[in-house]
Amino acid sequence: MKKVTYVKFILDLLMALTFVLLFNKRVLGGLAFHEIAGLAISVAFITHILLNLNWVIKVTAKLFDRKLPGMTRFSYLLNLLLLISMTFIVVSGILISEIVFPGFHIGNTPWFKISHISVSFLGLILIGVHVGLHWKWVVNVAKKMVRVKSSKAPLGIIAKVLAALILLFGGYQMYSTQFISRVQGIGTVFNMTGSGTPPAGFKQRGGDLRGGDMGGENPNFGTRPNRMEGDHREGGFGGGSPNALGVILTYFGIMGVFVIITYYLTKLGSRKKRRTTALSSPAELDS
Repeated sequence: MKKVTYVKFILDLLMALTFVLLFNKRVLGGLAFHEIAGLAISVAFITHILLNLNWVIKVTAKLFDRKLPGMTRFSYLLNLLLLISMTFIVVSGILISEIVFPGFHIGNTPWFKISHISVSFLGLILIGVHVGLHWKWVVNVAKKMVRVKSSKAPLGIIAKVLAALILLFGGYQMYSTQFISRVQGIGTVFNMTGSGTPPAGFKQRGGDLRGGDMGGENPNFGTRPNRMEGDHREGGFGGGSPNALGVILTYFGIMGVFVIITYYLTKLGSRKKRRTTALSSPAELDS
């Protein structure tokens, strides 16, 4: 396996880990990490695109070709939507920055804060679907890296059990973080007026969502917190950083739900396509 494949795998893993950590802006020291890591992700995302530039160029040239497989076209459009979402997250993050770009506030800051959060939740879904489409590649590279040589049957059983556990865990985390409400609020966010009134899913519930994560933002942005580390009044919590592992498990669990659903839907679609092809092929007669 080529070295560039391992580079892609490690880069993608680091991007995913960093992205989920950004869902709690008090993790690993506070807002400074949140803003700097967010900028680092933008650089990593551009690098990811450059590493896959040949695929992008080839598919772009054949995007309207009827011979292009539907799954390839879907993957391309998904990547385009992911690019738009990540660009918006980074730009809106710069516009509401309090540490790296403290004087770079342009336009409706409350709207940018709420839309920054809302689109980030959409981004989590898009990343989950993206990983699900490439899950076979992820598994194959991981096997090569750890040199797993187990038989197919035990691995299949273990994978199904893990998938079921992740679905249960991720489903619970979606409920506990009001994930669906926050995703549904995206449409409302982009229809908001200049008042900056947030959608219902973004109302603070007195200290929920693990202490100041992005979902627990207080929509009252009239005053800015004076402290630059950890103690953000929007979340209504005191100083100190939350558990990074807990944040990773929570949002990896949610992402995992979309990875699993996408993977098995893709697998089901491939099976149906093979069956249709087999039925449409002329039967071979013995001579």
